[in-house]
Amino acid sequence: MIDTTLCHLEQNDCYLMLHRIKKEKDVNKDKWIGVGGKFLEGESPEECARREILEETGLIVDQLEYRGIVDFHCIGWPDERMHLFWSNSWSGQLKECDEGALEWVEKSRMGDLPQWEGDKIFLKLLEERAPFFHLELFYEGDRLVEWKML
Repeated sequence: MIDTTLCHLEQNDCYLMLHRIKKEKDVNKDKWIGVGGKFLEGESPEECARREILEETGLIVDQLEYRGIVDFHCIGWPDERMHLFWSNSWSGQLKECDEGALEWVEKSRMGDLPQWEGDKIFLKLLEERAPFFHLELFYEGDRLVEWKML
């Protein structure tokens, strides 16, 4: 299983979203996602999230809330365990990202963006301030075929 992180940075009722448009061979091509990435050897989930946020945005997160775990399963792809974080506290200046275009998106517009269907589930849990959760998502290609809370 591949371990990854994803963080949703929030300010003024907006999330900082990454529109994945810069890499040709990208499983997330053309989708809007939070910021994050794969663990380096020996990293904790929080260390990975902080590093990825800095690399992709130039921002240094002051406080992170560890909100949940999301397991992805799709035939033809390795299983992935994503550690989900949220923050509204950071410093630094936003920089250009080499993986896509960063944009502050109003939360009310999130449902209009091209996203993975499972992302809509965990974004709703974030918005509801649900307690720590463990979500399992099953895909066939781009289509979510099943999901469950563990």
